[in-house]
Amino acid sequence: MPRYALQVEYHGAPFAGWQRQADQPSVQGAIEAALAKLERRDHTIAAAGRTDAGVHGLGQVAHCDMERDWDPFRLSEALNHHLKPLPVAIVNAARVDDDWHARFSALERRYLFRLLMRRAPATHDAGLVWQVKHPLDAGAMRAGAAYLIGNHDFTTFRSSICQAASPQKTLDEIRIEEVTGTSGPELRFFLRARSFLHNQVRSIVGTLERVGCGAWPPEQVRDALEARDRAACGPVCPPQGLYLSGVGYPEDPFAPRA
Repeated sequence: MPRYALQVEYHGAPFAGWQRQADQPSVQGAIEAALAKLERRDHTIAAAGRTDAGVHGLGQVAHCDMERDWDPFRLSEALNHHLKPLPVAIVNAARVDDDWHARFSALERRYLFRLLMRRAPATHDAGLVWQVKHPLDAGAMRAGAAYLIGNHDFTTFRSSICQAASPQKTLDEIRIEEVTGTSGPELRFFLRARSFLHNQVRSIVGTLERVGCGAWPPEQVRDALEARDRAACGPVCPPQGLYLSGVGYPEDPFAPRA
């Protein structure tokens, strides 16, 4: 059966997360239902990451197995037709080797978190950012974030229901940029690692917000990390500012072929 990689974009608000659920809408379930319109059978797709309820996708990657030999462009167009009116889009599709796997072939995941700083309610960016009503000190937040780079036991920044075998992870990058978005001043957090623990990104951003508002000194992030205790973590920020922005592979399956 030919295998295809799919680059998926979605707005997470209407969904209970990526993973298929028996009684709630999911992104995986929506794509599998669209696939069943093309080839009438049960479909199971695999993804690079399982995003939580309310989390968005800019560069999620999944793979599917088809019976027909589809032209990748026609496959993406057909899926997009059957996904309407849901806020899910197949941005790209590509034929891949039969042993290629969206999750297990991945070398890194990249996340973006958007934090809007303004008092007035967000209108155009409602549901797409975490809004705080006070300015934050980005320099202090960068100083706190520096303690998290590298290989650590991230128990403090791990959900109590996380199913990962180990809390040990290597965080390759945390970059914090100050930008003027469509709704006002934003901080954008860019995080990169081979894999992440459940709620790790939201726990980190929520903790760094405490540093930015002056409630924590930057060194308290180091202390929280070394405590290896969930109780030492700052607040877990809400999901609507979080995006799975990209996935890295040894070779980009969507790169134009010579």
